[in-house]
Amino acid sequence: MDVQGRTILVLGGGGMVGKAVCRRLLRDKPGHLIVASLDQAGAEAAIERIRPDAGPETQLSAFWGNVFVRWEYKDWPWDAILADPEARRKVLADLLDPMAGERKAEILRESTLYRVVRQYRPHAIVDCINTATAFAYQNIYASARELLAAAAAGDPTAFQTAAEQHLARLYVPHVVRHIQILQETLAPDPAAGWPGVKVYVKVGTSGTGGMGLNIPYTHGEEKPSSVLLSKAAVAGAHSLLLFLLARTSPDLPAIKEIKPTAAIGWAEIGYGPICRGGRTIPLYDCPPDQAYPPEAALAGEGAFGVPVPDRVLENVYIDTGENGLFALGEFSTITSLNQMEFVTPEEIARYIALEIKGGNTGFDVISALDQSVLGPTYRAGILREGALARMRQLEQMHGTRSVAFELLGPPRLSKLLFEAYLLQRVSGDSIPRTLAMSPETLARACYDEIAQDAGLRQQILSIGIAILLPEGDRLLRGPQCKATNAEDGWVDLRPQNMARWQERLQRIRAMTEEELRADAGRYSSRFYRVFVDPATGEFTERFGIGDLAGWIFTYEEKGARMKS
Repeated sequence: MDVQGRTILVLGGGGMVGKAVCRRLLRDKPGHLIVASLDQAGAEAAIERIRPDAGPETQLSAFWGNVFVRWEYKDWPWDAILADPEARRKVLADLLDPMAGERKAEILRESTLYRVVRQYRPHAIVDCINTATAFAYQNIYASARELLAAAAAGDPTAFQTAAEQHLARLYVPHVVRHIQILQETLAPDPAAGWPGVKVYVKVGTSGTGGMGLNIPYTHGEEKPSSVLLSKAAVAGAHSLLLFLLARTSPDLPAIKEIKPTAAIGWAEIGYGPICRGGRTIPLYDCPPDQAYPPEAALAGEGAFGVPVPDRVLENVYIDTGENGLFALGEFSTITSLNQMEFVTPEEIARYIALEIKGGNTGFDVISALDQSVLGPTYRAGILREGALARMRQLEQMHGTRSVAFELLGPPRLSKLLFEAYLLQRVSGDSIPRTLAMSPETLARACYDEIAQDAGLRQQILSIGIAILLPEGDRLLRGPQCKATNAEDGWVDLRPQNMARWQERLQRIRAMTEEELRADAGRYSSRFYRVFVDPATGEFTERFGIGDLAGWIFTYEEKGARMKS
């Protein structure tokens, strides 16, 4: 994509890598660059830092807020959300409710990420937020201990609070819901006149600065740190979810991830106050004549030491962005040979700019995964025909049909397969005969099959699939019913559903005949020809139930595999 004149959104743009990305992109003269940061001060400070690099052709805008929560809480600290019962429960519902129906529309409407993208309509997004850190450093190990303690104490109110806070910190729901919202956010929306994002580039992390489980650095936890390894686990899950997103739909943007595996540095070297968590570190003293006995000194934090009046810790530092300020000794250690070593933010920014413009840097993790995973094979394709033939022979031997067990799921698949099988039975496996019958005749014929064949009926009901009778006012069911409506998982014998099947068969025939005309009798490799008789090269008059269900999942539900 050509950056010149385009709108670019940089999430995490107030950070060290984010600012480097902004400076690099400004060389290509975007029309509008939006710098998004967690807080207003960070976003506006970043704008002022990069303003000298911007030409008159580029508009600069600042946006701030937590993009992982709903809009009304975007400026709340996460701890404040966890502490407020109403906010906590709203965020929990946004996190855990199914993304379906009106609830899905509401979750998207309230999402800060969704709203900022729809507000600015960027052509490209560079996501420099350290998502794995944001989620994994919520420390579910500590919240689990608090939950167990509350359970043991027997206080229902404390237990409820601890349970909700623990659930709100769980990593996997956070990263899964983020990807679900991201998919909808990036996709085109013709009804809203939204063409969709063209390129999405993620700056990821390995979680350990490129080191292994022998990483010697922790925040005081065990080694290797459970929290640190959780960060790596979330980072890996995030990458694989982005990999799946990249394989989801041709309407989505190009999805890329640059994953630095070294310490990143640096933003600034200077002398001044040293901050921890945004606050200066007050100086304390403990003269030798005030030494504590070990048993007293190890009693935990408390009123130990003597405050040094009006003094805070000041020293020479190097600013490494989200990792904070390091002393010379610390930076020298972490970047020494065989430790994390380091990579500069400008190098990361350069590769991101190249990837946005269509270059191949060799550092795109999504592309690397795509090239290294093992996909479908020729051998498996050959063996498939033998497996299907053997199963059909066993069907004949045992006088049965193997349609669906509802172990694969969803219930909709079992419903579609049994409906297609009923159509096979009443039409003699003939597409023309199926299309020639009226929907009412088909519905009555399928009902007769269900009424007369107890074995078939028992198969359907026993796996949890209900049967809706032609009048639509009565339902056959067993002890388990895996769906709550006909669309999701009932065998639907109503005439309107039979008409829908006829429309599908007509569409399949029209699509296939159009492909055959385009191929002009050459029988070339352009088309799959699922519904073509290989002997004659013409549209088949018969149909397989699996092929029909596969066609529905591919075309009606847009569930096609991107690569075969």
